[in-house]
Amino acid sequence: MRIITGIAKGRRIKAPEGKNTRPTLDRVKESIFNIINNRIQGACILDLFAGSGNLGLESISRGSISCIFCEKDKTTFGYLKENVVSLGFSSKCELYNHDAFFVLKKCSQRNLKFDIIFLDPPYGKDLIIESLKNISHYNLLNNNGIIITEYDENDIIPDKIEDLIKYRTEKYGRVRISFWNKEEINE
Repeated sequence: MRIITGIAKGRRIKAPEGKNTRPTLDRVKESIFNIINNRIQGACILDLFAGSGNLGLESISRGSISCIFCEKDKTTFGYLKENVVSLGFSSKCELYNHDAFFVLKKCSQRNLKFDIIFLDPPYGKDLIIESLKNISHYNLLNNNGIIITEYDENDIIPDKIEDLIKYRTEKYGRVRISFWNKEEINE
């Protein structure tokens, strides 16, 4: 994995080997960032289920002002921390080695709102649906913000969850990338 563009262009991102992580492929990541390119500059990012930080780090490289990373697995979290430090992004990043729902609650208690939220949880566990419900309940998405979800083609994800509407889905083999916003801002 590598940073595609921005101030850290071409720099490598380390990730643990094995099946515990499933990094977003470079071609999928490039497509996502082509779609959201006009929203990155100056954005506040939440990278939930961050893994090694691939999506949030790409956002910082492209000009986002901050990113909160959440990764529960201790080994993977170590790689995330190492990546943030090696890229020199520590001043723009907060890292949490906790359960995603704990972090969402903490963000709510701090009255945080995000312009872009990345959700790439383990497949087949309904974590996207629960995460979207919590994001809506805690009102963590800015009115003009977007959520980007990555999931397997076999995962059943409704088009509307609470006040969040799926407005676009792209297919990359078995992988689905969906884009969400608040219902009243539906594009």
